[in-house]
Amino acid sequence: MQEPQPKNSLLFKITTNLTFWVLIAIIAAILLGHFSPDTAVKTKIIGDWFIKIIKVFIAPIIFLTIVLGIAGMGNLKKVGRIGIKSLIYFEIVTTFALAIGVIVAYIIQPGKIDKAGLDIGDASKYTGEKSDFSWLQFFLDNVTLQVLLAAIIVGILLNYSSKREKAVSFLYKCSNIVFKALKFVMYLAPLGAFGGMAYTIGKFGLHTLLPLGKLMITIYITMAIFIFIILGGILRYFKMNIMEFLSYIKAELLIVLGTSSSEAALPNLMEKLEKMGCSKSVVGLVVPTGYSFNLDGTSIYLSMAVIFLAQLYNVHLSFGEIVTIIGLLMITSKGAAGVTGSGFIVLASTLTAIHKIPLEGLAFLLGVDKFMSEARAITNFIGNGVATIVIAKTEGEFLTEEPEEI
Repeated sequence: MQEPQPKNSLLFKITTNLTFWVLIAIIAAILLGHFSPDTAVKTKIIGDWFIKIIKVFIAPIIFLTIVLGIAGMGNLKKVGRIGIKSLIYFEIVTTFALAIGVIVAYIIQPGKIDKAGLDIGDASKYTGEKSDFSWLQFFLDNVTLQVLLAAIIVGILLNYSSKREKAVSFLYKCSNIVFKALKFVMYLAPLGAFGGMAYTIGKFGLHTLLPLGKLMITIYITMAIFIFIILGGILRYFKMNIMEFLSYIKAELLIVLGTSSSEAALPNLMEKLEKMGCSKSVVGLVVPTGYSFNLDGTSIYLSMAVIFLAQLYNVHLSFGEIVTIIGLLMITSKGAAGVTGSGFIVLASTLTAIHKIPLEGLAFLLGVDKFMSEARAITNFIGNGVATIVIAKTEGEFLTEEPEEI
């Protein structure tokens, strides 16, 4: 009998990697869609069921992450000015990232095929009848927004409660359970990717792979621009070089690249930022808070993904609707920190709230979502490092000595 592969072997690492199985599923789906389109179209139900399971997690994840994020601000009060300054910086930079994603998506138009989207007819058949936009109706029809409002109110009330610590501890346990369940659901991602991709190729043909490729390239280029020009420009203002900073944290970047999660290198980043010159108090406050409120890469990806799907399904978005999307993502993206699949949840919740872009497009997007997670994680990671340096510099809590290697 053949002996099992040791856990440190290359073959074991490859075959136990979810991305590997998503890739296998995509290849199988493309082949089925091309050579047996009639059969491939029938696999749509697999992708649909995966989306339905994902939708179950939308309300609890948004509620728990927003409540915990706001309730955690009780600690920010102890350092007053630093906490407020951090939150203002996070909102400005992530909003800028969202706007960049929208602008680049409209310039390059990755969702267009020969200047048109998919030939599916009227997209309203997927989302319901068209109606004039109303903010009141928009709120009343969307459970996501109601959950967001409830979460904000509960989070604020908890800050003034004498039992805040017990409540937060309980909610953290609930959050861990929900995210652990989501982690197991994401093991079904290869099936979801297979169903969505096979249906798309079988229904619309191989040429639909073009917009997916364009989206991946566009997102990687946009995030590179954001890192080297935007974040690089911020560091340059404070007399620092982005390349030197990236070289200093190169080991941590490799960890993030390998795990597709910026949280994997969190302890190392905090230690290096302290050795670099940032005070322990600033690092201890800004870095953990940034993992919930400062997700530059995720913001870019989410805004581009929404516009991509709108282009793919020929859905026209008015300027007001685009502003609404950015506003929604400013809030919902705060629940997409460090957990595989949570960014997908945020995207689903945003599409559900807008109720104009077909939610079934998520199955199509799932095929390449895993291959963009590295770019999101690395951008988030670098963004949080830069944020910590900025806050330390503006607070006069940054030493001028050369950073020591560790």
